[in-house]
Amino acid sequence: MEYILRTQQLTKAYDGHEVVRQVNMNIRQGEIYGFLGPNGAGKTTVMRMIMNLVKPTSGEVELFGQAITGHSYEMFKRMGSIIEYPVFYDKLSARENLMLHGEYMGYYDPAAAKEALELVKLSSLDNKPVKQLSLGMKQRLGIARAIMTRPELLILDEPINGLDPAGIRELREIFRMLSREYGMTLLISSHILGEMEQIADTIGVIHQGRLAEEVSMAAIRDQQTAFIELVTADTTRAAYVLESKLNLDNFKIIEPNTIRIYDGDITTREIGKIMALEDIELDSLNKKQYSLEDYFLQLTGGEHIA
Repeated sequence: MEYILRTQQLTKAYDGHEVVRQVNMNIRQGEIYGFLGPNGAGKTTVMRMIMNLVKPTSGEVELFGQAITGHSYEMFKRMGSIIEYPVFYDKLSARENLMLHGEYMGYYDPAAAKEALELVKLSSLDNKPVKQLSLGMKQRLGIARAIMTRPELLILDEPINGLDPAGIRELREIFRMLSREYGMTLLISSHILGEMEQIADTIGVIHQGRLAEEVSMAAIRDQQTAFIELVTADTTRAAYVLESKLNLDNFKIIEPNTIRIYDGDITTREIGKIMALEDIELDSLNKKQYSLEDYFLQLTGGEHIA
């Protein structure tokens, strides 16, 4: 499958300080690429360089098989984006804002604005001034504007900010549809790992300006082994009991009060019973699955995404 977007050694420095360092991204046509990283990791800066809103200090962005130059205007007609917070003409209606965007982009399709508003569930508000819309509605309108020209590549920086759980679920389905039915490629940054786990084909994790990992979700799922998580104030004694009484050695103390047990043949009932017999009080004992969040925290040395 061909790559629709690639970056090579992409670097951006401000006053001699590199905020993005030698980032190599590879995004295939038609996939959903989840771009993850803690606040300040460089996600928005990378996206702004891809959109040619910020010039890289060094390195290169390649779109649709061609390197971006100062004259790559036609390339950007094939793209849609929300970078940071979407801005509109507040006194104009949702529909009028979209029509104006279509004229600006040279995209003359009277039905496009209507269809885009229907997709993001805003068709009933198309004549309402934007200044009267809620934050979540404005976020949806930004997505409608980004997709109304049917771009080949859609770049969305934190697109589900300000949405309630129902709105997030609806947009999740929209993103899947755009990718699967329209063949659109999506680059989405988000701090909601659970959402990215459900929709992304590939994950790129950026940490301290560097791309720490680029991996398919299928590969991450292959690593997702079940484990039992035991939480107790006395991990030293609990670990001793696991080893000496249950003959387990495939476990790890991951925090001062948490043990993960990776032996698939042992049950929570057996562990709970022996801990009770040894008078070790447990705060919790649950069977869990290695998740995208675990993978992310492992890559970032335990630094949370938000």
